[in-house]
Amino acid sequence: MEIVLFTATSFLVGLSGALVPGPMLTITISDSVQNGFIAGPLVVLGHFLVELTLIIVILAGFGWLIGSTTAALVIGTLGGISLIYMGYKTSKSPKYPELSDTTTNTSRYGSVIGGIITSVSNPYFFIWWATIGLAFLLEGLEIAGIIGIIGFLIGHWSADFGWTSTVSFISSKGSNVMSENQYRHIMKICGVFLILLGFYFLISVQMNNLSPILNYI
Repeated sequence: MEIVLFTATSFLVGLSGALVPGPMLTITISDSVQNGFIAGPLVVLGHFLVELTLIIVILAGFGWLIGSTTAALVIGTLGGISLIYMGYKTSKSPKYPELSDTTTNTSRYGSVIGGIITSVSNPYFFIWWATIGLAFLLEGLEIAGIIGIIGFLIGHWSADFGWTSTVSFISSKGSNVMSENQYRHIMKICGVFLILLGFYFLISVQMNNLSPILNYI
């Protein structure tokens, strides 16, 4: 029963973070408008790959490294630049897609990469894992060993997958009745939002104003 409650708590904590607008949510919307529903799960797959790598790093005893001031400065700076570039490319309004087409292998690959980039470019993502994420990992170990960690991951990843897939589904359905003009406006809005987030990350790390919060998508 304890492991069930722990998994449910992990889901709620993960959902509270997933619901906060961030770079991963933005790229999910833009990719889903272009490529359909499959973009959302693929973006989450990229996100999961980064989180799995981080978990291995933390359990190996290097959790202190990803939460250090130096790491936050480097990640925030490079991440901010990456988001500004992604935002610029998105806002350039690529050619209006044939929305009846299925997602190509190239766009699928791009969605996974997008999930990876929007995860590693967010310094708050690493701070969350070095603090709250680490605490949940240790709690899971204490409750039921490796089963506890699995319970945490099931709850946490279910929240990410569920919310992102919902957003992707809604975005892709809207694209079926979207005019070319509306499409371009949405892509510009997503692009500008990514650019603003990029500048925010650059400014916040320079001002040493990073604090552990749940915004990590």
